Amino acid sequence: MPFVHAVERLQPLFESALEKLQIHQNATSCFLISDGFLYWTQECASKFNIPRLVFYGMSTYAQSISRVVAENRTLFEANGEDELIQVPDFPWIKVTKNDFERVFLDEPRGAHFEFVAKSGIATAKSYAVLVNSFYEIESKFLEYWNSKYQPKAWVIGPFCLAEKPFPKTSKKPAWMEWLDRKRVEGKPVLYISEVDFLWALRIKPEQEDRIKQGFEEKVKGRGLVVKGWIGQREVLEHESVQGFLSHCGCNSVIESICAGVPILAWPMMAEQHLNARMVTEEIKVGLRVETCNGSARGFVKREGLAKMVKELMRGEMGEVVRPRVKELSEAAKKATEQGGTSWRNLELLLSELEMGPTVNYNNNGTVSNKNWSSPISMISNGMEEKL
Repeated sequence: MPFVHAVERLQPLFESALEKLQIHQNATSCFLISDGFLYWTQECASKFNIPRLVFYGMSTYAQSISRVVAENRTLFEANGEDELIQVPDFPWIKVTKNDFERVFLDEPRGAHFEFVAKSGIATAKSYAVLVNSFYEIESKFLEYWNSKYQPKAWVIGPFCLAEKPFPKTSKKPAWMEWLDRKRVEGKPVLYISEVDFLWALRIKPEQEDRIKQGFEEKVKGRGLVVKGWIGQREVLEHESVQGFLSHCGCNSVIESICAGVPILAWPMMAEQHLNARMVTEEIKVGLRVETCNGSARGFVKREGLAKMVKELMRGEMGEVVRPRVKELSEAAKKATEQGGTSWRNLELLLSELEMGPTVNYNNNGTVSNKNWSSPISMISNGMEEKL
């Protein structure tokens, strides 16, 4: 939380920059895109009468499920952490308490809760929610959201497809040369075991000895450990990569789909458990690791991990999800092409903003005719008065 408070101190400088932008560049029809957790930017937008567009890095699937579960207090109906509960309005979806962070389950108090509440309240006062996804995998949840709640959610992704192609260089990094060799050898690679693998490992220098301890020599020839930064999209789009062991952050899920690579989900935190359910149960582009006790947050032993790695790379379930992710990869590309669903959404949004959306902020900073609570703000009923 100290970092959050430190960033908030940027508000005066940020407002000064906005003022200069409006005065010196005559930017009367600008808008602000803000990380949803930078709640203080809503006050800045209100002060200068600028539409605030919020980006959380979450799918409408995760946002809708979170909203409905919080609104109906669904999690409090469960007797245990792993009891499956049917989600209201989405009867085919079942979740557990372990699919959510403690802030959804604990009493509404404490620094973390207040931070989440402030973010939700600021989002409720904003103009729109931007989503890094595409209609073809979000249709049911996007239509549900926009039929019930405001501000409107706009799916305008995948953002990664808007990036320029990877530049060709005379000298490839070692990990790319290794992947090239695996392609020539005809050996599929799992991006992270009897399958060849690439493991991108971010650790401190003092931790290297504990991690390595002969490991690199043991897997030499079939595994490569890369310490530090690695170009994830470039790895996923390599022909030899046929699987991605992922914690299921939203951006990683989208990048894997765009590359046509099936996912082995191993969620850890935040909304990753919901993303894992979306990947495995809703759009069916991946499998999930096995925990030793069957709990969503249970310990994963090497036997369970090895079993699901083999299933994804060589098994029948892997053969089922592989063509599905290829299908959605093509849909993602079409969505961002001229005339595609995301292209049209972005054009509509920009056109609406250019014409001058009615943002009229009330005295309390809320937007006129906007009656909405964000999925995380639903756990903070009445917190606006307390904060």
